[in-house]
Amino acid sequence: MFKKPLSNLKSSSPLRSSDRRKLKQRVVTVYSLPAEDGDLVVPEGILTAKFITHTDLPGVVYLSSAGDPLWISLGKNSDELIPTLYTLWKKPTLLPFICTPSPVIPVLVGGADLMIPGVMFSSTLSEGQLVAVCQYEKKNGAHSMSAPLAVGRTSVSSDGMKDRNLKGKAAITIHTWKDHLWDMGSKQDVPEASPVGINVQDDSDDESPSKENLPEIAPQNETPVAATEPSQKDTAIYSKEDVSSLLRFALLQALSTAISPSAFPITLSTFYSTYVLPCRPAFPSQLIPCEGEGEPDPRDLTIKGSTHKSVTAFIKAAEKENLLTTKLPPKHSELLVTGVNTNHPSLQGHVGFVTLGALEAKAAKKVQNEEKRQQQEAVAQNELDVQELWKPHQSTVALFQAMGASVSDLYTRPEVRSKINQYIASHALANANDESYVNMNEPLRNCVSSKVPRLPTKAPGKAKGNETAQDPLDGEFLKRNDLYQRIMERMQAWHLITGGGREGVAKKGQLLPIRISIKLRQGRRASTLITGFEPFFVDADEMAEELRRKVASATSVSQTQAGVEVLVQGKQAQPVFDYLKSKGVPKKWIEAVDATGK
Repeated sequence: MFKKPLSNLKSSSPLRSSDRRKLKQRVVTVYSLPAEDGDLVVPEGILTAKFITHTDLPGVVYLSSAGDPLWISLGKNSDELIPTLYTLWKKPTLLPFICTPSPVIPVLVGGADLMIPGVMFSSTLSEGQLVAVCQYEKKNGAHSMSAPLAVGRTSVSSDGMKDRNLKGKAAITIHTWKDHLWDMGSKQDVPEASPVGINVQDDSDDESPSKENLPEIAPQNETPVAATEPSQKDTAIYSKEDVSSLLRFALLQALSTAISPSAFPITLSTFYSTYVLPCRPAFPSQLIPCEGEGEPDPRDLTIKGSTHKSVTAFIKAAEKENLLTTKLPPKHSELLVTGVNTNHPSLQGHVGFVTLGALEAKAAKKVQNEEKRQQQEAVAQNELDVQELWKPHQSTVALFQAMGASVSDLYTRPEVRSKINQYIASHALANANDESYVNMNEPLRNCVSSKVPRLPTKAPGKAKGNETAQDPLDGEFLKRNDLYQRIMERMQAWHLITGGGREGVAKKGQLLPIRISIKLRQGRRASTLITGFEPFFVDADEMAEELRRKVASATSVSQTQAGVEVLVQGKQAQPVFDYLKSKGVPKKWIEAVDATGK
């Protein structure tokens, strides 16, 4: 919702004392808060401002005196109050929460919605309910849950989330940490994560015990997450020797599959972080069995948990095995990995496995595809509907009266053709020899008749000379398609543009496409000029600012006799086209002309 800057933010103004009291009472009532918490979430000196999102959704934001956004309302005349992260960090229990693994949070921050696989939730949730999204982590056998990092609205109920065969969205993301709404505030640090006890819910036993004073979380994956009080008996753990062996497996995987010989030499830090760490096994217990239950977290396989004192010691041990070679340049303090011994027996006999990097890349690709699909759906939903309309005018008024049709209504092209066809059929005007021709009766002839000069012809009893005679349109018959065209040319053009949450108003006049012209200006420099965009609800200042950021070129807005004109330095037809498409303008109504001759 706020992954892009607001398209319009009005100046904030203080909320009157009476309005603040009403707002505080609404919050206390809706969220069932103790009266003393009202001043915490709706403090003194609160401000209010109207805004419009980049998707043209209107809203209202309530800010603290320091400028932190505390509450928002989305939609025209909406009275729903949605807490921001700044408010949830003051009162974390304000909303029920959904937990998700830590790798998902950056995806949510990027604008994606929360998907069902892997989520946990705190209580019974209904569809369409506001929720806070937190991340859960398991490190060294201990579980922790972060402060809220996103606010969303559930797409399905908690019963739906429990269905392990159900895929799709768990919640629609409204607001996240580090989005542009969060950026409006003080950007304070995220509160520290809290240790939690996790109560594993079993479908066959609804009376599982939960630890007092800790949130109850129901996991939605097949593998139960850790029990309430992890210990060495029930938590999957590895010894330092096992971690060293698993890191060696990761090294062998990287050397045999991930690194091209042309990539060497590689600095030690790059070698370890870019190649070794992503090659850690995604399912370590398949290589080395571990003590305890469950699958160990492969991200816990680090040098710190191994027998090696440092990454350098780890790589030097590999060099001692003759797996690879290293070099310390005289003028550089960082070790270089210079090559690999591909004939080493350990590499020759290495059997590949599913790596953590491959698993994360697959998950990221899935999220990326889902986000792309959502963006395509959003563009399709946001696309403007442009209708060309015609109204009976001058000589066509009498014809429409003869048809028995309204002369004050507006008609689309198919409707005009339908009216003409009905009139032709009811008066048996289709030519008997060829139905693509229409026999012209008086109302049709009067509508489309005109006098035009033509070359002299011979006629009995008349001399040669220039004469003015009837145009062939005034003859006995006329081709049907020509008749449609001639009648519509004599009607009055109108147009109607709707979509993007707007109710359009029909306007008189022919609608012209938005024109993108590339011309040479002073100093023979190419510039891109955009005109004719006002009817399509495109704001000149917003477009100029967005294009300035997008193409890193100077932009300006000026008033001409033909209307408002936006100028962008350089040949920028494609970025302008993409911007107009993102604002819902159909491709048909964008016209680009390059007048530079290059």
